[in-house]
Amino acid sequence: MTEAEWVRAAQGGDLEAFNRLVLAYQDAVYNVAYRILGERVAAEDATQETFLRAWQHIRRYRGGSWRGWLFRIATNACYDHLRRRKRRPTVPLEPADAEGDAVEDAPWLADTNPQTQPEAEAERAALRRALETCFQALPAEQRAALALVDVGGFPYAEAAQALGVALGTLKSRLARGRLRMQACLRRFPELLGALARLNPGGRSS
Repeated sequence: MTEAEWVRAAQGGDLEAFNRLVLAYQDAVYNVAYRILGERVAAEDATQETFLRAWQHIRRYRGGSWRGWLFRIATNACYDHLRRRKRRPTVPLEPADAEGDAVEDAPWLADTNPQTQPEAEAERAALRRALETCFQALPAEQRAALALVDVGGFPYAEAAQALGVALGTLKSRLARGRLRMQACLRRFPELLGALARLNPGGRSS
């Protein structure tokens, strides 16, 4: 059966057909949710909530991109989680705000242990933490846009559908998010040097 046939069967109440759709998309939904929320447990909760809502409302799907429809539910679930988080503030794991103003003292800048980690692996780990910290410093709507397009590989039109925004709005969020990421990472030239060493064949800017 094709994906469209699984969707039609699920709309008719076939739970096995819906489970096929869950298996096909659960990893992608989780990855986007994790990028938006920055916490594994929260991403798992949002993923479960996404498929629960999709099953409850699948008869409202009227054709078009199934993935775009599903990820609209996923991004809404993530935004709901962020709103709940604001009502229950916790101590942030990284000292960075939406402007990225406080990331200079982020703990991932601390020296890794050279006696237990090879230099290249230590640099990779530092870069991963740097990218994640800068990404989480973005406003939620920019994180969502980048998570769908730059991480998830969504076409612009499908990402705009998933976010429920106009194509121009999506492009604006992508442009602003990419500029903020670049500005954040430029504060740490030693990490950009590590990136060049780890990717010697990459394009120079």
